[in-house]
Amino acid sequence: MRLNGIRDHHTDLRAVPVGQLDLHGQRLVVIGGTNGLGRAMARQAADLGANVTVVGRTLREETSTRPEFVRADLSSMVEASRLGRELPVESADVVVFSQGIFAAKTRQETAEGIERDMATSYLSRLAVLQGLAPRLGTARGPAAKTARVFVMGAPGTAALGNPDDLNAEHHYRGVTAHQNTVAANEALVLAGKDRWPHLNFFGINPGPIKTDILANNLGEGSLTHRLAQTIIGLVRQSPETFATRIVPVLFAPGLDNRTAVMINGKGQPTLASRGMSPERVQQFMTASDILLRRALA
Repeated sequence: MRLNGIRDHHTDLRAVPVGQLDLHGQRLVVIGGTNGLGRAMARQAADLGANVTVVGRTLREETSTRPEFVRADLSSMVEASRLGRELPVESADVVVFSQGIFAAKTRQETAEGIERDMATSYLSRLAVLQGLAPRLGTARGPAAKTARVFVMGAPGTAALGNPDDLNAEHHYRGVTAHQNTVAANEALVLAGKDRWPHLNFFGINPGPIKTDILANNLGEGSLTHRLAQTIIGLVRQSPETFATRIVPVLFAPGLDNRTAVMINGKGQPTLASRGMSPERVQQFMTASDILLRRALA
């Protein structure tokens, strides 16, 4: 498994350095933007002048650039589907999906029968997109650039998952279950160009960063959790540094008329996972559609 993916040297993002970037007039929606990396991206974009909307459970911003807040429980497929239908995105330029957790050591299931990591970190994104994608950016006028969707996960790391056990119902290990969400998110990026051809889709692989994502697996506040957080904080970039690298990519001119490009945590383009073939992508999307319908039934 390649932590940062394999560099794609044929793609030039032409991203404007954050110190020169002016986002006035740009509209960004961060789903999962009230915590962790989503929050850092939302704050960075707002500081640069963007009109920002964040979606999550609780907003704790006290800055002068406080974003618009939409409350939603993204572990619920019913709630995610409602959000997809109702969230105002007709004037949005970019949508980022950053909500996520890490699968627990013992299998957890939502009230809708979905493994908790799968529900929060992947299937809710598909549920939101089904209602959101047809409307995204449609009110911006004919001269507007193609609207963009960024899906955070770990694309390009060769995590191929198991679409035949997408919901981790037959064999459960926390790491294996999380690899299903990783692979499904990459498949979603690669399938997006066919499902919603009027949009451009991109994957983001931030790599390990000190956030709360491991709390569900290691036990929030446990000695193991605190130790892991300390080590990651010492050797990896902070959420704020990540945001200074990624926010320019969200609006990079080099991504105009491009789709299915993967981005690592340094804001560099990478290749999709070898083995994530069109056939495997279709297997994941078919399994995802079935699982989502079951949750909504």
